[in-house]
Formats: sequence, C-alpha cells, structure tokens
Amino acid sequence: MADPASYRPAPGSIPEQPGVYRFRDERGRVIYVGKARSLRPRLSSYFQDLANLHARTQSMVTTAASVEWTVVSTEVEALQLEYSWIKEYDPRFNIRYRDDKSYPSLAVTLNEEYPRLQVMRGPKKKGVRYFGPYSHAWAIRETLDLLLRVFPARTCSAGVFKRAGQVGRPCLLGYIGKCSAPCVGRVSAEEHRRIVDDFCDFMAGQTATYLRRLEKEMQVAAANQEYERAARLRDDVKALERAIEKQSVVLGDGTDADVVAFAEDPLEAAVQVFYVRGGRVRGQRGWVVEKVEDLTTGDLVEHFLQQVYGGESGDAVPREVLVPAMPPDAEAVTDWLTGLRGRPVSLRVPQRGDKRALMETVARNAGQSLALHKTRRGSDLTARSLALQEIQDALGLDEAPLRIECFDVSHLQESEVVASMVVFEDGLARKSEYRRFVVKGQGDRPGAGGDVAAIHEVVSRRFRRLVDERSRTGDLGDPAAAGPDGPEVPAGIDPQTGRPRKFAYAPNLVVVDGGAPQVAAAQRALDELGVDDVALCGLAKRLEEVWLPGEAYPVVMPRTSEGLYLLQRVRDEAHRFAITHHRGRRSRSMTASALDGVPGLGQSRRKALLKHFGSLKRVRAASADEIAAVPGVGPRTAAAVVAALASGDGAPSGVDMATGEILDDMATGEILDDGVADRPDRRTTGGTPA
Repeated sequence: MADPASYRPAPGSIPEQPGVYRFRDERGRVIYVGKARSLRPRLSSYFQDLANLHARTQSMVTTAASVEWTVVSTEVEALQLEYSWIKEYDPRFNIRYRDDKSYPSLAVTLNEEYPRLQVMRGPKKKGVRYFGPYSHAWAIRETLDLLLRVFPARTCSAGVFKRAGQVGRPCLLGYIGKCSAPCVGRVSAEEHRRIVDDFCDFMAGQTATYLRRLEKEMQVAAANQEYERAARLRDDVKALERAIEKQSVVLGDGTDADVVAFAEDPLEAAVQVFYVRGGRVRGQRGWVVEKVEDLTTGDLVEHFLQQVYGGESGDAVPREVLVPAMPPDAEAVTDWLTGLRGRPVSLRVPQRGDKRALMETVARNAGQSLALHKTRRGSDLTARSLALQEIQDALGLDEAPLRIECFDVSHLQESEVVASMVVFEDGLARKSEYRRFVVKGQGDRPGAGGDVAAIHEVVSRRFRRLVDERSRTGDLGDPAAAGPDGPEVPAGIDPQTGRPRKFAYAPNLVVVDGGAPQVAAAQRALDELGVDDVALCGLAKRLEEVWLPGEAYPVVMPRTSEGLYLLQRVRDEAHRFAITHHRGRRSRSMTASALDGVPGLGQSRRKALLKHFGSLKRVRAASADEIAAVPGVGPRTAAAVVAALASGDGAPSGVDMATGEILDDMATGEILDDGVADRPDRRTTGGTPA
C-alpha cells in the first residue's frame, strides 16, 4: 500500500485549466482516468486525509504510485480525450464499482423507432450505441445540453414521449428548439433518425464532414431563396462551431499522425508527443532531455525522429508527422521515414486549422511538463545539497556556498546600461535580496569592453557598501547597541528596525555572467577594496565553462552535474532580472516628454507641472506666469520651461543642460531595489535571517 504523499504533486505545480488525469500503479499501468474543469482543485481533493475519502477512493489512491495530467483547451476536448483513454487503457478503477452502480455512458437507442439520447448505466444492451464510459454523469449531461441546439434529438422517456403525442403538445425542449419534437409529428421518423445519425458521427469524431454538409445545405437554400432555412442552417453552423470551440483533441478528418512539440530553455527541452489514430488521441508520451549543445528547434526535431523511429517499421511509423519546425535536412529525414514505413510519410509544420490547434495543445503540455520538472528538481533538498557540494569541490572552496550572488549586465548597444544582482541562499532564490543597478560608466562606453567596465563598476559599488558596513560595525555588530559583554545586535542588523541592512551580508560565492575578462574585472574590483574572503567565478554561455580568476583554462563540470545546473539557474535568473530592468528603462526613455530636458526641472517638479495642467499640451500652451504659479516652480524655471517647449530643444533625459548633472533618480547610479527589498523580510526572526 503506497502513501499518497509520496507522489503528491508539488504545491502550485498543478494547472488550473481543464484537462484529463491518469493514476498509475507501481508497474506503470493506468488504473484510473478522470477529467476536470479545473485540474488543481480536482487533483488536490485526492490528497486530503484518507479518513475523509470514500472507501473506493482510498483504495485507488493507495494503489496508485504516480499521477499525471494533460491540459486541454475546453471541456469538450476533455470529454473526448477521457473517452479515448478509457477505451484505450480500460482502467480497473473506472469500470469496477464496489456498489451496485455501473459506470455511466452516453447511450443512443438505435433499436427504437425514435432513438433517444440518454445517460445510461448497467450492462450494455443490443441495438444501443454507447459512447463512454465516463467518470461523471453530470459531464455527459452538460455536453449533451450543449449539442442539442445543433442536434435536436429526442431525450425524453417513453412515458413523456407517449403523453406528449396524446395531448398534441411537445415538452419544453420542443418549444425552445432543443428537440425536433417527433412526438407531435414535427419531423418524421426518417428525419429524426438522420439527426441522430449526425449526432453519432459527431461523437465519433467526424465533425468536419458534418460542418461541410451543413454549409453546403445553407448555400443551396440561399440559392433557392429559402432564406429562413438558410438562416437556420447558418445558426446551426455557428452553434456547432461554438460547441466544439475549435477543439483540437478530436480531428475531423480521421487523421493518423504523430504530433510533436517542444518547450525549451538554454539548459533543457521537454518533448511531448500525441499519437493520433483515426482522428483521436490514442496516447501521449513525454521526455525531458538535457541540451548537451546549442541546438535549434529543427535540430531537436531531427534527433527526436532518429531516436524514436529508428527501431520502428511498418504501421508503427505514422502517415504524417507534425512538428514545430522542420529539421535542417528535411528531405532526407522524410525519405528515411518513408523507407521505414514502406509507404509515403509526410513531415510538415501545421500552419492553421485543427492540426495547428492540436499542435498548440501539445506545446502547452510540453511547457507544463518542463515547468513541473524544474519545480521538482529545484525543490529537491537532496539535489540542492548535492549541487552545493559539487560546486565546493569543483571550485576548491573551504565551505559550501550557502549564499551565492550573481551579476549580469544588459544594454542595447550604447544606451541604458543596467546590471542586476540576484541572490540564492541554500540553492533557492531569495528575491527580497535582488538588486538593480544603473551603470554610470567610468570612461568606457558600452561596446567591446563595455561589459567588462560595467562588471567592475557594479561589483565595486556592491562591495563598497559591504566594506563601509564592516568599518562602521567593526565586522561584529552595531557599536551603538553593544553591551558590556559585547554586541547584542548581530552584524548586518539594523538596531532600529531589526531588519537586515542592505548588502550587509558577504556572499560565499560571486558569479559573473561571462568568461575570463569579466572574471578578471570583478577580481580587480575586489582587490581594490581589499575583499579577500569571497570566492569568485564566471560562467560562460557558449560551452557552459566555469572560469576562475587568474586561471588560463576553465573548469569543465559534467553536463549532468547538479552543481552546474544550479550555476546555470543562478546565471539565467540574473540575466532575466537584468533584461526586465533594461526593457523598463528603455521604454521610459522612448516615451520621455520634452520636460525631461529643461534645466532646473527635476522629477518632482515635472510631475507637479503635469498634475497641475493635466497634459503636456496644456503646459505648452501656458504662459510663464501661469507656470510660475505652480508650487515649487519659480519665475526663472518657468521661463526655461517656456523657452524649451517653444524651441523644441532638450537635453538627454534626466540631464541638466546648464551643469550636465544627472537629475533623474533612476540614473544616479545608486543601487535600486526591485520593489520588495524595503519590505520586512518575512524569513527574519529574532533579528537573525532564517
């Protein structure tokens, strides 16, 4: 008996979209298939206290060893996919009830003169066509109610049908258009059976055929000037399109294909394959692979096709393979697949229609698979401990790097040079400690050597704060709070607020994004400040090489190393944070107003002017006296505003034209917080960080 907590998904890893889920036992066999409008609450309900679960549900969750899910776009897709998988896997917990009830199915009584659509339980009867079984009767009823507008077939019982015929008045469904009312002779038995046959074809997946037929009938009716019938057919087409909502789980043309999609980052790639046979998704498979080199999506496709179909032959190779990008040598790959199958194979990228929609569904599942993989790997305490130990061994550190700080620079050619600093403690991101920098420059303009100069400046500014803090507190604690027996407040803690001071803690390891030049610049900054108790390394993107100061050759860590994976995560997070900051500043600089270049007009006065007049157009139309009436704006500044707006001249954003001094607070070069650093650290207790 398994403990459900041993395979419970991590909190937040389950999506909230509709989908289908499967429970597997320790041998990998599917024992239960279900669908949900929202996967997160449904799956979470299985992992509550066992005492609160039904006895049969307890048996299922303790028999299972894993759970997996597939995200779809609509509930109709989820219903169709659940039906396909129940037929495919025949899960024992889906069809073997402990009580006297059987599993519900959608039944069509073709053995009657006027077939009826209904939810049916119990043993199957001859002459009745079944779709299912399904998990919940309410799901069948909701879908049936959605489709009755297009397929107004009979759903009433024999008694209601007979009574309506006797009184000559149909039931409510007949009046609202959800029943063709054969009970009162509105349609003949032949016409009603055609409606039922169309419904069965739709449930079997032949949606495109039916849509084309309706559209053709609509055009014929319009050509014959039967406009009311044409309008009714038009409404049926629209209603059916809304019902299926461009569903991608069941294709309308009986396609036999494998649909492949990727979700990738610089480190890993998740692959998802949907096996479509007869227009239905008959299976699904996924992998998460390490990217051992810099590969394009086309390269990944080629490697995937080689590994998956290399040992296959005959019908195991589908007629059509849908991929997100063509491999570099697409013609050769296609010929190779054709040779394996013995018949022509089509390899292509879907551009539109149902196949494109199905590709998007597969891609969403690939993205979810990659996110779940990262969540599991990042939250694994054993993996994090191993990563820190591997970094310590590879870099020759005296102790494990429990606090890692990483710096990255971002700029667009020579504009808006910014940098980021991210912090990882115990292998986890600590976002309250993230910092952003605006690089002032020290003679070097961003360019060939700009990144090196920027790294030197940013590392100098960060550790100058640390040196100042150590000088003020004697590297022990706050002297103002010291008692006769020594300091009472730990080093780096503000005695007034009890919160950690910014940059008060020294990292065990500093990582810079780059190779030997960037590492040398950072080491020079540390040497200039006399900081000799902080380890330093750089991570180059090209070959993921780890560079140490003064070394002619890099340290090459194994691609499967947890330590390298952690360094890559830290580097990528610093890059993301820097890019986000740079884009924000670039957007502000592009939308800067003409007031930004007025001498003597700082940020506060610019805001006051715009708030007072309401827009730049009104400021431009105001006189010097009207501008001077704004609190904080004197006659000289008002005259400068009028002159600047009249001439259209202006200095760069935040620069005083008279003195050349920087006015914009965001460009002062001071260390900027990301909006959370000034908040109380929720992980700080008793003045000591947790």
